[in-house]
Amino acid sequence: MWSALLFTLPTQPSAVRLRMWRALRSLGCAPLRDGVHLLPIAQAALFHPLVAEIRQHGGQASVLDMSTTDDAQRAEVLALFDRTEAYGQWRQEAQALAATLPTLDETEARRRWRHLCDALQTLQRIDYYPGAAADQAQAELDTLRQALDTRFSRGEPVAEAAHGITRLDMRKFQGRRWATRARPRVDRLACAWLIRRFIDPAAQFLWLADPAGSTPAPRGALGFDYDGARFTHVGARVSFEVLLVSFGLDADPRLQRIARAVHFLDIGGIPVPEAAGLDAVLSGLHAVHTDDDALCLAAAAVFDALHAAPGGPS
Repeated sequence: MWSALLFTLPTQPSAVRLRMWRALRSLGCAPLRDGVHLLPIAQAALFHPLVAEIRQHGGQASVLDMSTTDDAQRAEVLALFDRTEAYGQWRQEAQALAATLPTLDETEARRRWRHLCDALQTLQRIDYYPGAAADQAQAELDTLRQALDTRFSRGEPVAEAAHGITRLDMRKFQGRRWATRARPRVDRLACAWLIRRFIDPAAQFLWLADPAGSTPAPRGALGFDYDGARFTHVGARVSFEVLLVSFGLDADPRLQRIARAVHFLDIGGIPVPEAAGLDAVLSGLHAVHTDDDALCLAAAAVFDALHAAPGGPS
C-alpha cells in the first residue's frame, strides 16, 4: 500500500513550485506522473505539511491510499523508489576518497569520511525498500573506515558482540595505570578525561604505539579503546559509552550528551549540533600538542567546559 499526493499549483509564484519540488525530493517521493507522488503508507504523515502549504498558496491537494492489482504493477511502483543510481553516485565519492587516501593527512581524511557517512545516512533515510545496493554501500563505508584506521589508527578496536556490561566498583580502580594507543583522538581523549575526572583521579596514562600487537600494555595496566582492551567497543557503544555504563555514570544527562557527540565523531550515527565544533577544537589541539600527556590535559579542559556549560551540550 502507498499514499499518493495529488496536487496542482498556481503558476505564480514560481518559488512555491521550486520549494515543493525540493521538498518532494528530500522526502524520497516517487513521481507517478506530474502532480502525483507516492510514499509508502507508513510515511503518509510526511505529506501533511505539503498539503497545508499547497492549499495556503491557492493550490489543490489530496492524499489518497493506493494499492496495486497484481505483481507486475507492484514491481513497477517499487521501481520508482529504486535508489541504485543514487548509491552508485555515492560509491563514486567513496572510491575517490579511497584512491586519494594515501595523499591525505588524517584531519582531511576523517573529514571526508564523515561527509560520506552523512551522505549515506541521508540516502538511507529515504530508501524505503533497501536492497543489495544499500548493503554494498554500507560494506564499502565499513571497508573505507578500516582503511582509514589502518593508516592513521593502528589497533582501532573492532566492536565486540553486544552483551550486558557488568557494573564495576569504582573503589577497586583507584591509582591505576591505564593504557591506550598513542596520539589519541576523540574517543580516547574523552575516555582519558572521564577516567581522571570521574573514575580514577590519580590515573596514570600509558600511550602505546601498538597495544594490540607489538607494544602490549604492561602487566596490571587497564587497557581502553583498542582490540582486546578491558574497556573497548561493545556492540554499538564506543569505549567512552562502555566506561559510562561500567562505572554507573550513564545516568548523568550531561555525560550522555557528551557521549552522543563522541559516538558520532568516532563511528558516525545520529548527528548532534556540537560535534563539528568539538571535532575542530580537538583536531587543532592534536596538531598543536605533540606530547600525548599535554594533549590529554588540553583536551580535558575542553570536556570540562562542555560538561560545565549551562544545560550541558545539547
